[in-house]
Amino acid sequence: MKNLTISVVAAALLSAPAFADTVRLGTEGAYAPFNFVNDNGEIDGFEREVGDKLCELAELDCTWVKNDWDSIIPNLVSGNYDVIIAGMSITDERDEVIDFTQDYYPPDPSTYMALAGTKDDAVNGIVAAQVSTIQAGYIAESEATLVEFATPDETIAAVKSGEADAVLADDGFLRKYVEESGGELIFLTPTVSLGGGVGLGLRESDTELKDKLNAAIDTMKKDGSLNELIAKWFDGKEGGY
Repeated sequence: MKNLTISVVAAALLSAPAFADTVRLGTEGAYAPFNFVNDNGEIDGFEREVGDKLCELAELDCTWVKNDWDSIIPNLVSGNYDVIIAGMSITDERDEVIDFTQDYYPPDPSTYMALAGTKDDAVNGIVAAQVSTIQAGYIAESEATLVEFATPDETIAAVKSGEADAVLADDGFLRKYVEESGGELIFLTPTVSLGGGVGLGLRESDTELKDKLNAAIDTMKKDGSLNELIAKWFDGKEGGY
């Protein structure tokens, strides 16, 4: 999953408020099928259904807040919302600044997508990724040339226009583009294992909220409803819970 480069936000933790009666769920709304804005202007997708169900099970009154990816952690810390549910991988770097629940989506490989006819050595060429993601960090340390874009859709456009030889992103995000491209887009052979599954991000101080959400995730794993939602939104993918 995506990984944000941590800026200096630790000081804000000291003044961040505890969650109120209404729990605000922050998401990007631009990373289908995890989260997106539908034709009615509403947050939709896998994480919308998961988040609503978790709030129901935890007996929480929840509302949704849309926030750009590059400021999603700082705005959690400063109190703009109480929970991040945005395809966010659990990483050691993030865990130094915020806290996480257990995962509600298992670790998924990152894959390279390119135009049909592209050879696998394109992974060492010009590779696109969304800014401040775990994929961007990986590319920056590889032999490839990294080009970063503010939104995930812009990385796809860069491949189609020839600005980039390939894009590296979560397999769950890229798969729909390949399947709906009519053969224009393909996966390259290499895959990369990054991140430790997707969890809910919270302020370190919100231990009570974390416990409530972890208990709700446990329930969804045990009753099979989490696996059902994964299969629904990711073309029959087995969640493994």
